[in-house]
Amino acid sequence: MGIIELLGLAGSVSLLSGWRLYATILVTGLAMRTGWVPLPEQLQVLDVLANPWVLGVAGVGVVMEFLADKVMWLDSIWDAVHSLIRPVGGALLALAIVDPSDPTWQVIAFLLGGGAAFAAHAGKASARAAINTSPEPVSNVVASTAEDVATVGLLALAFANPVIAAVIAAVLLVLSIVLIVVVGRTVRRVLKRTPKPDAA
Repeated sequence: MGIIELLGLAGSVSLLSGWRLYATILVTGLAMRTGWVPLPEQLQVLDVLANPWVLGVAGVGVVMEFLADKVMWLDSIWDAVHSLIRPVGGALLALAIVDPSDPTWQVIAFLLGGGAAFAAHAGKASARAAINTSPEPVSNVVASTAEDVATVGLLALAFANPVIAAVIAAVLLVLSIVLIVVVGRTVRRVLKRTPKPDAA
């Protein structure tokens, strides 16, 4: 596997970590342990992800995140707690995928992985904050379920074809950035319209 494919895989896994870190670790670890997804050689070396303890902790995290992400405002609290955890996790996953004998590419993978995970996380958190302003709970469940399905599907695609997955990840990254900008402008507009209390 060439450096382009490796960076594509690293970018895809990192971006998905910004949405669902625990699911990304769990699915990757299970894929490695069972061999049901043909993983690249570089990723198979990382048998730490297939460790039963790592899989167990990731599994608990998946259940907690699955439940927290479906509840209005609890999802935003969960996102706030993970504002540092997801980017660091995404950066470390990207770092682990790239050849350790080449420090230059490792630094690039670490920076791009952390940036992709942070942008995905920020886009997700911004979208959830906007959705939480709606009084009905259905949109939360729909958005969260779509993220669950997209994460698992894109992970399988990333392992099978890293280049295509990287293109999709790049599109999702751009959409995340656009979402952050749109939500930020909307919040600023709402704050400007809020009437200020009369001075005494």
